[in-house]
Amino acid sequence: MTSALARFDVTVRRLGTVLEPDDEPNEAEGVLNPACARAPGGELLLYPRTVAAGNVSRVGLLRDAGAGDDVRFQRLGYALEPSEPYEMRAPGTGGMGCEDPRVTYVPVLERYVMAYTAFGPLGPRVALALSSDAYHWERLGLVDFTAHGLPSGDDKDGVFFPEPVHSPAGVLSLAFYHRPMKKLSTLDGHAAIPSLLELPPTERESTCIAYVPLDSVRADIRNLLVPFESTLVLAPDGPWGRLKTGAGTPPVRIAEGWFALYHAVDAVEIDGRYAMTYSAGVVIHDIDRPHILVYRSQVPVLTPEHPDEMHGVVNNVVFPTGIDVRGERQFDVYYGMADARIGRASVTLPPAAVIGKTAAA
Repeated sequence: MTSALARFDVTVRRLGTVLEPDDEPNEAEGVLNPACARAPGGELLLYPRTVAAGNVSRVGLLRDAGAGDDVRFQRLGYALEPSEPYEMRAPGTGGMGCEDPRVTYVPVLERYVMAYTAFGPLGPRVALALSSDAYHWERLGLVDFTAHGLPSGDDKDGVFFPEPVHSPAGVLSLAFYHRPMKKLSTLDGHAAIPSLLELPPTERESTCIAYVPLDSVRADIRNLLVPFESTLVLAPDGPWGRLKTGAGTPPVRIAEGWFALYHAVDAVEIDGRYAMTYSAGVVIHDIDRPHILVYRSQVPVLTPEHPDEMHGVVNNVVFPTGIDVRGERQFDVYYGMADARIGRASVTLPPAAVIGKTAAA
């Protein structure tokens, strides 16, 4: 088993709000929670969730037209718009569409993989789309957790690891985060809070990792939709984020393992009503067996403090979803601000730590 790091003190510096809704009707209810990727030519692309009236979501496509650290995003159109039955619902039923994308380039597939939440007649489900150039996307479909008897139902926060890893059963696999949900939480998030807090932490909404055997994907790319194993990795059992946890950015390889930011939610009762706060923390997974945690934040590294993070469509939210490598152990992180805008932060890691090995897991 990999020994745990006692400390991992990252430095986070806010770089400001980089995207706000314009006068476009498809952004009337916010522009938020973006994926990002470097296209084959090196240009930085951003894929925000844009929300039209009635909570209808699309995945935008923007390109950085700035120079150096001067990030300025130019709107190019949409990577995905709701068109499939699993993304469509009748008007007035609480919204629909393509939500909260994350994009990972997976070299073994020679493709970019977009995991997003398809909000359709069944509720939220993890869906996948693929691209060779990061500009043009082809849907693969909904992830099928039932094929191997895994828990199925409402699910979101899909995010792929970029390289094959070994599952807990020892199978070389492509892995992705996901977060199974309670049905009550989908229907009314605030009403679900007391019921969720009464549950043991491992039965609350928790970040999991699902595994797809690499050999099956090489045989047929559509098998990327068929995980055979899933394991809980981030229960809301720490000193913060006690209500639920969820995936944030795609993992990035560093010396210590797979580094990512995740989000977690706290709830405080004020005048008989719960108020939720979304914060961000750090997680590092073992490089070969990511169900083993090397490090997990004991305190959040980013909490709602800026007015754009504290006031919006949903107050008190920072929601990291995109990560861009800027240098050795330095990253830009793009995150949703109060479900209304997009912020950018610089994340600098401490000097590389030496990780010892103990008994094999």
